[in-house]
Amino acid sequence: MTATTPTTDEHLDALENQFGLADRIVDEQALANSVERFRERGIRLPTFAQLADPSTFSHDDRVGDADPQGPDARNLWRVHWYNDLAGARVSVPDHVVLPTELTGVESPIIVAFGDRFPMITAHKVLAAYACLAPRVVTGQFDPTRHRAIWPSTGNYARGGIAISRIMASRGVAILPEGMSQERFDWLNRWCENPDEDVIRTYGTESNVKEIYDACNELAKDPGNFILNQFSEFGNHLGHYTVTGRALGHVFETVRDASGRDLRLAAFTSATGSAGTIAAGDRLKDDYGSKIVAVEALECPTMLENGYGEHNIQGIGDKHIPLIHNVMNTDVVCAISDVATDELDVVWNTDAGREYLSRKGIDDGLIAAMAHFGFSATCNVLAAIKTAKLLDLGPDDAIVTVATDGGAMYPSERAKTMTTRYRGEFSHTDAAEAFGQHLASASTDHMIDMSEADRRRVFQLGYYTWVEQQGTPFELFEERRHQSFWQGLRRYVGVWDEMIDSFNERLG
Repeated sequence: MTATTPTTDEHLDALENQFGLADRIVDEQALANSVERFRERGIRLPTFAQLADPSTFSHDDRVGDADPQGPDARNLWRVHWYNDLAGARVSVPDHVVLPTELTGVESPIIVAFGDRFPMITAHKVLAAYACLAPRVVTGQFDPTRHRAIWPSTGNYARGGIAISRIMASRGVAILPEGMSQERFDWLNRWCENPDEDVIRTYGTESNVKEIYDACNELAKDPGNFILNQFSEFGNHLGHYTVTGRALGHVFETVRDASGRDLRLAAFTSATGSAGTIAAGDRLKDDYGSKIVAVEALECPTMLENGYGEHNIQGIGDKHIPLIHNVMNTDVVCAISDVATDELDVVWNTDAGREYLSRKGIDDGLIAAMAHFGFSATCNVLAAIKTAKLLDLGPDDAIVTVATDGGAMYPSERAKTMTTRYRGEFSHTDAAEAFGQHLASASTDHMIDMSEADRRRVFQLGYYTWVEQQGTPFELFEERRHQSFWQGLRRYVGVWDEMIDSFNERLG
């Protein structure tokens, strides 16, 4: 489309329909249908403020005896960072602080665990809720008429299916056929009709356009409602509000326990849909920390405007997500999937754990490493490289997230064992993996971003969003300015008021 200025109606339509930024009731009948169905099923919705600070509501009253891994609507009240592995409430999000013996840097690296989230044991269930709940309470999504379409390279699709099911809706997962078997096994258990509701597109992690093409075809049917995490600003706002606050709480807890005047120097996050990295915007606002965007070295999109294929599942690439606040990003870092594949074997084998123990790593921490999925290891390696690039010291903390755990990757681990280690992983193999990927981590494949670097990465998104997906040019350009992103935050308060109103109508 041409770069013309949209009319007011076109601007409003794009904000509401393409960006997910409605601040009014768009369809009263759809809203009434949702109220009736939710009342019948006994479903109540938490506000973003409540998920950001679960101490504001009673866990026992809202969650009760709900199985954290079951399709129970009460699990909506667990869609936050304050759960333990059993689904009980904790006062501070579960986390570990990685020591110098493991990382090789003096800076404490703080990792919050995402596999404490309910149903899918990954934090993408938060992103799914943050996208669907505003669409319901604004009367855009009608569970009696729409199928929720969840395009993803993995966990978001699972999160969408879980949220759809417990919000009395039918969900459809779209993800590349080459993703881990564990993802498909989970979907087969949760979908009402897996043959129809799990759509496998061509390729693997880097084949995001093929997902968009499938969505565009499905969108021709008005009964299909596309909830595109890469362009749905509820994803950004959910993580800014909920994940950002939780990570700040974790940092302050670690700082207080350290007895030192730690500063939060940086936040590292693989970009994926650019939802989680929005927490970095909150951390920069609150603590002045730098934001480090991470991608796979085998597909260096931000680093080199490059392309390729990789196995760090959950960080789909070869494009710049619409909801990535590129102009607020400070560092770009690329990590090889060779490192994430091989360290995953270290974390999850007897030989690997024995080697870590000999290196002086605490047994409790070694056990916790099983909760690092591929992208978690990627984020940790980026944190180590960031400490070296920015010359950080013992009073400079870095925070990151383990988006999911190693339980999602046994089939991928078996492939690594077969193809790289002849089916047997030895103490020597563990030593080599540790030395190559941890002890020898360098500042190669990083950019300490200048303004020109930010413009280059920002402008790379034009081809996907304006030329291919029809985003109005003026709206695309508005995203250059921090005033746009700051202005988005008002929607959270509006949506919370609408959620409260929705719950009142339930009686």
